[in-house]
Amino acid sequence: MTAAYVALEGGHVLEGRGRSPGTARGELVFTTAYTGYEESLTDPSYEEQVLTFSYPLIGNYGVREERFEDDRVHPRAVLAKELTTDVVDWLESEGVPSVDHLDTREVVTDIRDGGAMKCGIAVGEDVTEEDALEQLGQCKGMSEHTDIGAQVSVDEPVVHGADNAGPDVALVDCGAKGSIVDSLVARDATVHVLPYDVSEADVAAIDPDVLFISNGPGDPANYEEAISLVRAFVEDTPVAGICLGQQIVAEALGGTTEKMAFGHRGVNQPVLDLESGQVVMTTQNHGYTVAEPGDHLEITQINVNDDTPEGLDGLEYDVLTRQYHPEANPGPEDTLDFFDDVLAMAPAKTTTAVPADD
Repeated sequence: MTAAYVALEGGHVLEGRGRSPGTARGELVFTTAYTGYEESLTDPSYEEQVLTFSYPLIGNYGVREERFEDDRVHPRAVLAKELTTDVVDWLESEGVPSVDHLDTREVVTDIRDGGAMKCGIAVGEDVTEEDALEQLGQCKGMSEHTDIGAQVSVDEPVVHGADNAGPDVALVDCGAKGSIVDSLVARDATVHVLPYDVSEADVAAIDPDVLFISNGPGDPANYEEAISLVRAFVEDTPVAGICLGQQIVAEALGGTTEKMAFGHRGVNQPVLDLESGQVVMTTQNHGYTVAEPGDHLEITQINVNDDTPEGLDGLEYDVLTRQYHPEANPGPEDTLDFFDDVLAMAPAKTTTAVPADD
């Protein structure tokens, strides 16, 4: 059996079965999702993290590229109770180490008790505990990855739905999932996917009907360019955001954010709408949250489990954000109307009448 060691912050070392080989380091987190392993593994929000699946069997319905949220695997390593050969082959082709035959209940309990933690992974024929501990010693905290956006964003602008007749959306790509773009394009929007550090001048040249800040990994305070964009455009342009996008918008408008103990990652997070009293089930993947919304935003939805903000609306500006992922695949479809509400903020398109021939 191929050796595999997982060194946890604090010195505890776990031993499992090595599947795909290699060494890695990152923040150890877990997801409670029963399905959607392909979507989770290609979610850019997992960049620089080691993903533990709490559900015991991962890979029982194969691997299909059409389910991917991005063109590569983003977690630095993968832990599970049992991984199928299909998933292992995929991870190996991506150079992502994986370990199974672990007591993932113990791993999840450690994270819940101690919070998300640094870890080091070593998988291979000749690896030792010391190799995993060496990786752990080189691991940074998430707040230290000050330019993590560069690892997950497009390098150049990309336009989707160019022939659509609906609003023009400037989507700042801080690690956007493909299904966010698909959800907007399906509603007749033209989506301009822009680098995470796009300039104010380049956004202004598009003259967008909506400025949209995407999901992504890391500390929202490190996305200084996106924060500045929101401040520059919010008075004249509707602003929307998902996940990290909600946190960035809050930071831009006088709110504050904070790191959570172990975050929300799964497909069954209950969210209460404060106006209607309705509870909806949501898909989530985040380790930071809005601590205080500030004077320009109001909290409209909260997490039933811990009361953290799940939805923000602007008090004097056209702003609409969600902490969860309305577009999640697979997952609940209770909140897909978020995209309709976002596009409804856009000014109505006007056309110039062409005079009839005499």
